[in-house]
Amino acid sequence: MAIFDTPKEAFGVLRPICIQITKEQTINNVQCLQSQLQKVGDAALQDLQEYVLFPLRFSLRTPGLKQERFVQSVVECINFIISRTCVRNQQQLCDLFSELSLCLSSPSNHGKLAVISEELKMSVVQGLIALLHSAYGDILLSLYQPDMLPIQGFVISLLLDIAEHEKSRQLQILALKCLLVLILQCDCPDVHHSFDDNGLLQVGDSFASFLPGITLGMTRIISGDVKQGHLVTSYAIKVWYKLVGLVMANDQVSKTHHAKKMLCARELKLAELVICRKPEWVKNTASKLGVLLQNLNSCAAGNPHWKVRLELVELVYHLLSYCNKSLKQSIGHLLEVLVGLVGDERPEVQTRCRQVLRSISELCVMCERKDFTDVLSENLHALTTALPRLMRTLDDQSKLKSLGLLLGYLKLLGPKVNVVLNSTVHLGRLSKALMQILELDVTDVRIVEERCLNSEVEDLQDAAHSLSGWDHLRTWSKPATQRKYFKYFTEECVFALLQQICRVLGYYGNLYLLVDHFMDLYQESVAYRKQAAIVINELLLGATGLDVDVMHERETPICTDDLKATVTSIIEEYTSTTNWHLVTSIESEYETCLNTNQPKFQNFTRGSHSGYLYSSQSLTVHTMNSNIWQICIQLEGIGYFARVLNKEIRLLLITSLYPVIEKVGAETLLVRQMATRTLVDLCLACGYDSLQELINLNSDYLVNTISLNLRSLTQHPHTPRVISVMFSYSDASLLPLVDDVVQDVLLSLDHYYNEKAELIFSVLHSLMSALVHWFPPKDPIQKKEKPQDKICRSGITAEEIRCFFQEYQKQKHLAEGDIDDIDLEKTEGEIPDRLEPDISSDHPDVKKVLPAHIQIAKDVLERCIHLLSSKSIKLRLKVLDVLELCVVVLQNNVNELLPMVHRLWSPFVQRLTSDDPLVILRAVKVLCKLADTSGDFLRSRVSKDILPKMTRYLVSQGPVSAKAGPIYKHTLSYKLQLAELRGFGKLCEKLDLGETDLDMVASTCLPYLSSRQPLKLQNAACSVFYHLNEVDPDATWLFLNEVYCPDAYNPPHLCLPPIQLTGMGKQRNEFTDNVFQLLQEFE
Repeated sequence: MAIFDTPKEAFGVLRPICIQITKEQTINNVQCLQSQLQKVGDAALQDLQEYVLFPLRFSLRTPGLKQERFVQSVVECINFIISRTCVRNQQQLCDLFSELSLCLSSPSNHGKLAVISEELKMSVVQGLIALLHSAYGDILLSLYQPDMLPIQGFVISLLLDIAEHEKSRQLQILALKCLLVLILQCDCPDVHHSFDDNGLLQVGDSFASFLPGITLGMTRIISGDVKQGHLVTSYAIKVWYKLVGLVMANDQVSKTHHAKKMLCARELKLAELVICRKPEWVKNTASKLGVLLQNLNSCAAGNPHWKVRLELVELVYHLLSYCNKSLKQSIGHLLEVLVGLVGDERPEVQTRCRQVLRSISELCVMCERKDFTDVLSENLHALTTALPRLMRTLDDQSKLKSLGLLLGYLKLLGPKVNVVLNSTVHLGRLSKALMQILELDVTDVRIVEERCLNSEVEDLQDAAHSLSGWDHLRTWSKPATQRKYFKYFTEECVFALLQQICRVLGYYGNLYLLVDHFMDLYQESVAYRKQAAIVINELLLGATGLDVDVMHERETPICTDDLKATVTSIIEEYTSTTNWHLVTSIESEYETCLNTNQPKFQNFTRGSHSGYLYSSQSLTVHTMNSNIWQICIQLEGIGYFARVLNKEIRLLLITSLYPVIEKVGAETLLVRQMATRTLVDLCLACGYDSLQELINLNSDYLVNTISLNLRSLTQHPHTPRVISVMFSYSDASLLPLVDDVVQDVLLSLDHYYNEKAELIFSVLHSLMSALVHWFPPKDPIQKKEKPQDKICRSGITAEEIRCFFQEYQKQKHLAEGDIDDIDLEKTEGEIPDRLEPDISSDHPDVKKVLPAHIQIAKDVLERCIHLLSSKSIKLRLKVLDVLELCVVVLQNNVNELLPMVHRLWSPFVQRLTSDDPLVILRAVKVLCKLADTSGDFLRSRVSKDILPKMTRYLVSQGPVSAKAGPIYKHTLSYKLQLAELRGFGKLCEKLDLGETDLDMVASTCLPYLSSRQPLKLQNAACSVFYHLNEVDPDATWLFLNEVYCPDAYNPPHLCLPPIQLTGMGKQRNEFTDNVFQLLQEFE
């Protein structure tokens, strides 16, 4: 509590010290006064304000040099008094304002800042702020009278000098705050007196005279060194837009006010200092401010501190809110700044930017300001015109800013974007800019090189043996896809921004107009086709509001029927022959599909599709790469349309499902991956639980189309792909539905065995792979005991021995092939079907009805027998693959399998012994599978027809591989040696070969136990002896000991002769290690 609460008591205490200061101006006296003032209450001090201020003001007005410390103490004392009281006298306010400002002026150079200490400058500026805050009511407006303009100009120039040139950041910020208080825009938390429109008009008229100087000074500060600190820059921006927002406010530029003010100024003879804000002045000032605004914005937008950029957002919002008429020509630039900051790295700036954009956009839409829309349209047109050049020359970060501007303009226009789109010029500029920006880079040769081998596209044999291969049919994990590479940018975020631009266009724009326009570009030129498809896909996605960020809702929602009609027309265009069946490789597409002698297909190639079916001389990697990307983009579009229509897409499956499945079977990896993703999108949109359900429930569409296309296979060469995919992605329940299709495929093979056999065999491969998976073979019955095992058993009866020899004799005749047709039939009847009941045993005259999959396997195997001798190596390889799968399907039905094996044996032996090494490799694999399923039946055949030639080859190649270097491992000869060695052991064990054959095999494999052979050949040779040990362990042990015997064997009794083996006593040689290892394993 203060000691002196009444004016009388306070006067008695303060009067002596006030008189003393008047007589003697010293620092001690001033400090004594300030200490006494602290004991006086605020009410008493208010009554004695003028009395107490008189000696202090007198000290300042006294002529002569004064000490800085004394002046500082006087100013601080004045500041203390006026901060606790209110200045209610107009004249006193003006006098104090002048006297305090004079403390900053140089005595020798009036009007310039004095060379004084920072402490004194800070005290004076704080005193000015306190004085302006202490002005009571409308008293403050007396400072803004025309006669005060000189003093105001003097103070403002001093404050600008401090803010611009002082090194102390605190002093700079204090000077800028003082300028804010002068323009009645103080940001302190205290409650300030609010003025009416006339009062603000008076302040605006006054500061119109100082607008150029202050804005120039603030611009210099903003564009100065960033080392000055973000607070200085932020306050400079605030002073700039608060002042401009006051002087150039829309409601302050009326003619009546200016005329009235000019009349007052003329009476005071200060007309030359008063600015009359007439339209001409407003226009000229706005143009000059626009130049400063561009400089200011470019510097502030790149400032590293986020608070400076946030203040820049406030500048834009303030000017667009209060000066959108007077600064009309700068609106475009202001919007550009605002839109450019939407993608700022700081969330605070982003959030505020979005809020400002939304409020500005709503103001534009609700008030229907045509001027605002015109400005946005002009900015949009200018930007789209310059965009291709900017995308070619700028870095990715600058490209992001440019595209961010474009997106911001579209969001600001909102539904009014149709005003722009209805203009042919604007729409043309925008579309051509998008076409150039979205141009893909098709120079990457890897896109064409990355292909799916037939075994990867159609072969599900591996999947049949591993759940992971088939589980993907029931899961929703989409395969990875190749990211798009563009010619003019590399960052993924740039493409994401372009996607948003297209989606916003689709959300607000006239969908029919946009789709028609870009579809015209799609059909106009091959150069625009991929880009136009990208835009169309994104337009449809944005039209339904999916993955699009907008500021406000559109006026009318899109009609589902219109959307469906649009999607239907787009899918028809995408899947037309001209745009769907493009050349993606020379081997698969050009050779298989184009080199035909069918007149209809030749006519087809001369039609509108001829632009893509190039001759072998003009077909380039870039062309195929471009075609691959076009197909992928169109597939991606169909996936988008599924998301757009949801379950309504079911009505379009009749036209879209077949083409998509066709591309799932494509050989190009990228196309296949994208088609699989699209198939998953269709499945999700339709509400199916799995791809299997999607195909099964729509198989009627597919089967009908397949049946029609198979009748003219030359015109529809990709039909087998669809069949392959159907088999791959379905289950056994599909088999009855496609039985007719399978027969059509076999019939097509009979008709086109010279031209389309390879393609059709790919389908048969998929079919048989699916059958292997759907009908897996049952576990085989354990192999019969070997004769020596039976003989060695104790307690064998004579009847068992007789039965054994009878069975042995019958199997021997069967193995030697010493049978005629009648015997074969008899033998087949005698061989029991061990896994399926023989339904014909009770009714021998009734022909057994085979299961569908068994009958299909027999029919396919029949074609394999005829085509095993084809001239084409590729076809022979495919036939062998299919043949192996047929054997797997039939392995539990030996009554059907053995006659077929008998028929195919002769051509198969030719493939295995006198063919290309690649074919022999594949044939060895098939032989091993045949040995698994029909071993006894093949024993004599293999021994007679195959073993001699195989052993002859291995014997001849053994010395070659022993002397060869590391490069030999990459030759076909090495691979063939390895395959035959790996197959030898299985053949010996499965066929239970005789001693002569076993000895031939052992002698042939012995050279490959040499340490000079490649390691894999040594291991393969060791595996042969492991299998031989299973067949005849005694003979194998004796054979190896003849090569090298590591141990000495003593007879159990002296009467017995000593045991002599050839391998005893031999020195270590090239065979020693492997033989020793084998013998140890056998023990």
